[in-house]
Amino acid sequence: MEKDDLIQHLENETQVFKNKAIKDAFLAIDRKDFVEPDYEVEAYEDYALPTLEGETLTKPTTIGYMLELLDAKPGHTILDIGSGTGYMAALLAHMVGNDGKVIALEINPNILEASKKYLQKYKDLPIELVQADKETGYYRGAPYDRIVAGVEFPNKETAMELMIQLVHGGIMVIPIGNKLIQYERVDDEDFLESEFDGFMFDEYIGKGAESVEEEEGDGDREELIDDEE
Repeated sequence: MEKDDLIQHLENETQVFKNKAIKDAFLAIDRKDFVEPDYEVEAYEDYALPTLEGETLTKPTTIGYMLELLDAKPGHTILDIGSGTGYMAALLAHMVGNDGKVIALEINPNILEASKKYLQKYKDLPIELVQADKETGYYRGAPYDRIVAGVEFPNKETAMELMIQLVHGGIMVIPIGNKLIQYERVDDEDFLESEFDGFMFDEYIGKGAESVEEEEGDGDREELIDDEE
């Protein structure tokens, strides 16, 4: 499959281009630039691909669906948690434009270093790469208009720690279990929540993850878990 074939597939079959800005981003940002050399021939297939150290590059349909739920606008400041190779961050940066900003947060230093290489071609995009720690989110760059995570959070309690980093009216899209959860912050106390079934992602590493791992067993991360609908 070539790039044009993938674009047509996303537009006509999985129909994740209801927002023209998403299609424009997919046209401008080439998935092949974020794929390991061994998998370049599969860059335009609509499934997850291995990257580094057991991580995966999310399948295009799922990314498109997440972008639709996120509804990023020009000028927005966005936090991308578990940014991996930087593909989602690049798509978002194209959508927010030069008046916006994407903070790409990645906890694995080797993957973060690799993402710098992948993003060289897109160095003019407004992306700040940040080495994550065990803190939930990134308070230094808050508040955010949008927050998105490409890794599965262990529970809603951990995810709620991100809510205070959103502006009122801000939207957060994160995976929990086999679902995508969309939150909209209404005010200091209230938020709206919508759930969408049928997704799997790499696991979140950070504050709140350890207790869940202890309950489930030895806590080893599964390889090549990603979003297969």
